[in-house]
Amino acid sequence: MKGAIHVRDEYDFTNARKNPYLGKLKKQITINVSNSTIDYFKEQSEKKGIPYQTLMILYLNDCAANKRDLQVTTEG
Repeated sequence: MKGAIHVRDEYDFTNARKNPYLGKLKKQITINVSNSTIDYFKEQSEKKGIPYQTLMILYLNDCAANKRDLQVTTEG
């Protein structure tokens, strides 16, 4: 058959190198976020034209990349 792709039944990956991007993969998590925080990012998303989840991820990535020292306070 002209142009047909032949696939082997088995492949040997013994000498395959490790995926260099493995550590950069994303991991799906579930977190509880207050309504006011979600509303804030939704307002920002309308101004910026970016989905609010993307803005939240960009903000978190920026904090991690710049090793921001978090100021944590507990609500009474």
